[in-house]
Amino acid sequence: MVNTLPTEEARLVKQGNLENTLTPSPLHDVATTPRLTIIGAGAWGSALATVANRNIHPVRLWSRRDGEPLSSAIANADVILCAVSMKGVPSVIDQIKACNIPPEKIILTATKGLDPKTTQTPSQMWQAAFPNNPVAVLSGPNLSKEIEQGLPAATVVASEDEAAAEVVQSILSSETFRVYINTDPLGTELGGTLKNIMAIAAGVCDGLNLGTNAKAGLLTRALPEMIRIGTHLGASAETFFGLSGLGDLLATCNGTLSRNYRVGMGLAQGKDLETVLIELQSTAEGVNTTRVLVDLARQQEIPVPIARQVCRLLDGKITPLAAVQALMERELKAE
Repeated sequence: MVNTLPTEEARLVKQGNLENTLTPSPLHDVATTPRLTIIGAGAWGSALATVANRNIHPVRLWSRRDGEPLSSAIANADVILCAVSMKGVPSVIDQIKACNIPPEKIILTATKGLDPKTTQTPSQMWQAAFPNNPVAVLSGPNLSKEIEQGLPAATVVASEDEAAAEVVQSILSSETFRVYINTDPLGTELGGTLKNIMAIAAGVCDGLNLGTNAKAGLLTRALPEMIRIGTHLGASAETFFGLSGLGDLLATCNGTLSRNYRVGMGLAQGKDLETVLIELQSTAEGVNTTRVLVDLARQQEIPVPIARQVCRLLDGKITPLAAVQALMERELKAE
């Protein structure tokens, strides 16, 4: 059965006042239940607020349009979850640094991308800014619309501080949202980040009607490329075979709910990138990630054939069909 959020509760979640409206669950002691503030009221932030609400956890959903100071929204939070786009992360970090938060507050990042200025992942940026706070990463095959509908899903929370990961696990786990933990935040984060590039390529493949064989070949080569990048940067190869790597790759490359997939589909249909992004009306992190990654790969001599062709396509240097042909014409070698 689809579990939907009542209209009044949905409105209160948006306003960040849900913590005052819930009847405490007998499974939770209100005095000891970790309090969650979600920064970013977009599709992903709102979906995560719905997840926490269903599990009867105090949650505030904050947006810069609310008028409430961010310092007030996070004052009583045990966990601060950042669900803003990549371009908004530096600003949020600066605002929270000004709040002088205590070291016991857990910072949870749900952003998937790479910073153009530093080439760092969001968790690396957060940890550098808050070296004394536990930082965790949330990533997995989680399409926000399906999460909102209460359809079954699983995800990963990763942190070098296992106790912090377990706190987040207790907040978000429910009958329909299974949360696993691991100690490889970088690999977990890169899996969710790099698959966005591959989703653009998958959208091109489907948009050109190249068939199941071609797409299977593409995704089979996409995973080793993600692993090659991840292990070069210090992540564990094993992580990429889990939910945040292979799982997210499959979810994002196989449906129109994926924004990055829709970018590739639009380009394959002959639209220019600007038109595709306007029609999307939301952020496709894979566009920025592709460009940052290709520059990074060039500097560190990491082979990224799929990402390189996607970058050429995004920059208008090659047609969708020519990009696919370039991948098919690579030198013959053993698998």
